[in-house]
Parts: sequence; structure tokens; C-alpha cells
Amino acid sequence: MSISITGTGSYIPSLKITNKDFNNHKFLNLDGSTFNHDNDVIIEKFKAITGIEERRYATKEHKTSNLAFFAAEKAIENAQVDKETLDYIIVAHNFGDLTYGHTQGDTLPSLATRVKHQLQIKNPKCVAYDLIFGCPGWLEGMIQANAFIKSGIATKCLVIGAETLSRVVDDFDRDSMIYSDGAGAAIVEKTEDGGEIIAHDSATFTVDEASYLFFGKTYNKEIDDDNYYIKMFGRKIYEFAVTHVPKAMATCLDESGVNIDEVKKIFIHQANEKMDEAIIKRFYKLYKKDMPEGIMPMSISKLGNSSVATIPTLFDLVKQGKLENQEIKKGDVVIFASVGAGMNVNAMVYRI
Repeated sequence: MSISITGTGSYIPSLKITNKDFNNHKFLNLDGSTFNHDNDVIIEKFKAITGIEERRYATKEHKTSNLAFFAAEKAIENAQVDKETLDYIIVAHNFGDLTYGHTQGDTLPSLATRVKHQLQIKNPKCVAYDLIFGCPGWLEGMIQANAFIKSGIATKCLVIGAETLSRVVDDFDRDSMIYSDGAGAAIVEKTEDGGEIIAHDSATFTVDEASYLFFGKTYNKEIDDDNYYIKMFGRKIYEFAVTHVPKAMATCLDESGVNIDEVKKIFIHQANEKMDEAIIKRFYKLYKKDMPEGIMPMSISKLGNSSVATIPTLFDLVKQGKLENQEIKKGDVVIFASVGAGMNVNAMVYRI
């Protein structure tokens, strides 16, 4: 018996926002002062660091749970399973359902309950719950699903990562260009001859790191705005990530017993292209090796950072052959890794 990903699905919103769409924004520093550079310079530097050229936003009528539902439908169809046989629906997110034009999140009922309702699953033994674990939420949901199945209390789980971060950004904060919307989902179940979750590792750092990502007020001190928006200390996150994520990946790989040369792909949270590359290089350096070419599929340039949705969306795109020059096949060993608010880190070794 093995625990396998038998189906995947993703939903990429249709509304495309390019870097040029930020040219008319008034970007401010934390203290409300203006930058010394024009927006075209700010945006060019932003692209050079993050790799982001464009991102996707949800249309006005869709909320996070809708995006989650769209991805879930595709995963269920891809796995060719009866939705009534699902034991758990786990939805990872950070802000709940957000109505367009508002920053107040709605989590009553839970997003997982809303997805189950939209799927019209009648089975009351299909337990639906939400998971808030920062950007590593979807991967932590996969780890929980693996534990449920391994313990015998479940045979089939649906794990979803969904977010509409475009609705909790401060238009005066240049970091607003990072965030995007989307959803990805996977069916995890007990199989006889499928893939296999081989090992995983998770950690939470909170002594000094708890508030590296937080909810804060707009940088514009001249307007009356009581709303709170997603904020971060980018440099601190970068230093944290390049230190702790490679270690988590190495711990996980060593536990799996798989040789690093067998790893075919690394699906890392699409947070920042330069940061992700630095993480993978440091990971290989731990084994006194160079980072192999093509080992790290990337979607951030076109899709931005959709938090919990980046890894399942990226994995689905590669699995479906929709990412240029990237493919995976049965028997390949891949690593999933993420870092985010909390500060949380996790990794998983999986054989396709």
C-alpha cells in the first residue's frame, strides 16, 4: 500500500494584470514618504528581483471558495473518483472569502464547508475543515492527509490551496505587485501501485520570526482608511527562507533514503524568483553539488505569488504538460517545499 496523489486540478483566473498596470500607482515607504525613483524604475527593479511580469486576479463575482471549488472539480475529474467517497476536504487559505472591494475575511462557515456545498456532496462523513498555515498551508494539508490515511481513519482526501490576495493589498505599498489569486487541488488516496509520499518535514519558528508577515495599515498617512492589509518585512523573510528551507529539504530527503541525484524536480513555493533560486542552490550546496539545470519549474513570472495556491497550481501545470520545457513521469522523485507566515517551513519527498 502507498499513499498517492491520484489527481490534480488548478484554477487560474482570467483577469491578467501586467506590471504596466502599476505605473499610475503612488508607491510610498513605510513612513509615508515617497520614493526617490519614478514608477518605471521601481517596477523594473521589482521585476529583476521577483521575476514577476504579470499576475492573475479573480473576477469581481468570484471569492476564494469559488476558486477552490473550480480547482476541486478538476482534481476529482482527473482522479476519476466518486466525490461521495471523500473522507476529508482540507482547504488551506489565509484570509477566508473576500468580497471584491472589501478586506474583511469571511470564514463562517468555513471555506471547506462552502466547497463541499458547491460540490453537492451529501455524505456527512466527508469532514470539511480549513487550515491556516501561511503559504505552506497546502503542503501541510497534504502532510495531514497522509497522516489520516496512514493511521487508517481515511482512504481518500481532497486538499486545496486557494487565495484572493489581490483583495488584501495596500495600493500604496510596492509589495502589492507581488500578490495574486488562484487555486490548486489534489486528491490523495491509498493505492496499490501509484505514487508514494516518502517523507516530510515541518517546523514553526516564532521567537523572533512570528510577525515577519502581518496585517497592517496603509502606508498613506494622508487618507482616512481603517482597513488592514497584508504587510511583510521582505529582507527578514529572505534571510529566514534561505537559511531554514534548505535545511528542511535536506532533513526530509535524508529521512527518505533517496539520493539527491535521483531528484528530478523541486516544486517550491513561488514567492520570489531570486529567493527561490538561492534556496535551491543552498540546498544542493549542503550535498556539495551544483544546482542542476531545469530542476526548478517556475510559474511566478506569469502568475505571481498566490500563496497556498502556488505549489499545487505549478504541480498541476507540469503534470498536465502545460509548462514549457518541464515534465514529470511515473517513477520520478520530486520535492515540494514552502515557507511563509508563522513563520512556517515544510517539505515533502514524493515519488510520482
